[in-house]
Amino acid sequence: MTEATLSSKYQLVIPKDVREEAGLVKGEKIFMIAKEGMINLIPAHRLKDMKGYLKGLKVTGVRDEADR
Repeated sequence: MTEATLSSKYQLVIPKDVREEAGLVKGEKIFMIAKEGMINLIPAHRLKDMKGYLKGLKVTGVRDEADR
């Protein structure tokens, strides 16, 4: 787990090891989803770069039944 500190202007720096693991690049857009006190950051990759991205993904338990 990597720690980061929220600035007085509510800015957050994503640590280098996390950026590299997620494949983030400078200027890339990121979607943020807040649910039940947790924040998920999702890189907004270009659609053509996503080809085969979800191959073999297990979807069991990903969504709550109440969200359907």
